[in-house]
Amino acid sequence: MEEELRQILDGIGPRLRALRRDRGLTLEALAAMTGFSVSTLSRLESGRRRPTLELLIPLARTHRIALDQLVAAPASGDPRVHLAPLRKGHGSTLVPLTQYPGRVQVFKQVLAPREPKLVTHDGYEWLYVLAGELRLVLGERELVLGPGQVAEFDTGQPHWFGPAGTGTVEILHLFGPRGDRAVVREGPTAAGPSPEAS
Repeated sequence: MEEELRQILDGIGPRLRALRRDRGLTLEALAAMTGFSVSTLSRLESGRRRPTLELLIPLARTHRIALDQLVAAPASGDPRVHLAPLRKGHGSTLVPLTQYPGRVQVFKQVLAPREPKLVTHDGYEWLYVLAGELRLVLGERELVLGPGQVAEFDTGQPHWFGPAGTGTVEILHLFGPRGDRAVVREGPTAAGPSPEAS
């Protein structure tokens, strides 16, 4: 048991350093965000300071990850993933599938009918339709996508998406920082007109 605890504690410093570097943060920037000194953070990352809850909880909050991800608690043997759906307005549901701030986020969404309202923001989105029909408005363009179809777009352009009819639509929704792009590879298709690229 002592050896297992030592291995867990020894892994926290390198994990903290990797998290900080993945997010493009300097020790100085992280110190300003957490209120900890640069030397405290440096010693924590190098393993020269023992990690305590008083240090780890604010760091987990700053990186927006669960504390057990930071500590890398040993697996319980139960392979099930317990997702927590978030109920949104108008009867829609959002299920976060990833928790990696600063990287591509993946959600499963069930969207209920609502009035279109175009929005813009930084980032890039991919929408994959699982069930139902998705209505996608991109500026002056309007598309309807069915199960298995995908759309990708820069969210700097005015956009809105929701069900095409009076029922719900179920989608996988990927959202990433500006500059991220999906690489789609397709095999040969049957002869016939190719769909218009969106």
